[in-house]
Amino acid sequence: MLHFELVTPERLVRSEDVHMVVVPGTEGDFGVLEGHAPFMSTVRDGALEIYRSAGSAPETIRIEGGFAEVNDRGLTVLAERAD
Repeated sequence: MLHFELVTPERLVRSEDVHMVVVPGTEGDFGVLEGHAPFMSTVRDGALEIYRSAGSAPETIRIEGGFAEVNDRGLTVLAERAD
């Protein structure tokens, strides 16, 4: 499982283990699974898609701007705003 955190300046929105997250990067959407290579990207306004298990329907959260970082601990999205 991939450890995923979504953080805004006001609060920690999510911190959970999931199957995959699709992030709206400024260079295009990208999916992150467990074991992804280290990676950093700016984030554009759009829908973050969270897949809790393989083959499940995604949960979407609208985010605005920010950064995404993938490292050996998982994926962290630092968004300016999340609804």
